[in-house]
Amino acid sequence: MDWKKGIDISIPFRTDSSATSAWYVGPITIKPVRADGWIGSVKEGGSVNFRDVTLNPHGNGTHTECVGHISPECQSVNQHLKQWMFDAELVSITPEKRGEDSVITKEQIIHALGDKRPEALVLRTLPNKEGKLHLNYSNTNPAYLEASAAAWMAENGIDHLLLDLPSVDREVDGGALAAHRAFWAYPENTRLHATITELIFVPNHVKDGNYLLNLQVAPIENDASPSRPVLYSKD
Repeated sequence: MDWKKGIDISIPFRTDSSATSAWYVGPITIKPVRADGWIGSVKEGGSVNFRDVTLNPHGNGTHTECVGHISPECQSVNQHLKQWMFDAELVSITPEKRGEDSVITKEQIIHALGDKRPEALVLRTLPNKEGKLHLNYSNTNPAYLEASAAAWMAENGIDHLLLDLPSVDREVDGGALAAHRAFWAYPENTRLHATITELIFVPNHVKDGNYLLNLQVAPIENDASPSRPVLYSKD
């Protein structure tokens, strides 16, 4: 395995209007600190660059979340993600059309995996256009995961789900969050260690198959944090 040839499948957090976004949030902001006549910008005469960054992890780029996303308790992904290397399977799936919706079904997941039961599952939806790197998903009713598919993953030891969509659930679902709840088996048998990573992008040249996944999150004590998942070929 060549550790110098990792495949970064994250979408960066950017300040421009063409940045990927969801949930009606604007681009992130990065501004120099200004205080008592001092400015944190070398370009503007300061001694160093010293900037404040404002972002929403769920809406501005690739992020990893834990059950704290749906629970009243303050659960931190930084506390619950205690391992960072996983056996992962990358599969590509064309969501099924159901009226106005596009849905990834349990049957599609089972068919794609066969007898494989990886620790981490990376879902690439088709068609896989590079426009995903600049797409505003708000009010577009993106594809989502069938709750029974999420429950099947939980029952079969898939602890980390990564997908190139803004959510595992329907954009407007009345607050049901059925796939989130099923994947985390919440609240009956909550899987605190399990994570969901959304808004990834897997380039078309990367083939479906088995990889080693390095899943790193920014060490922020929050339900979700910006993350950089990296795949390594086992060939």
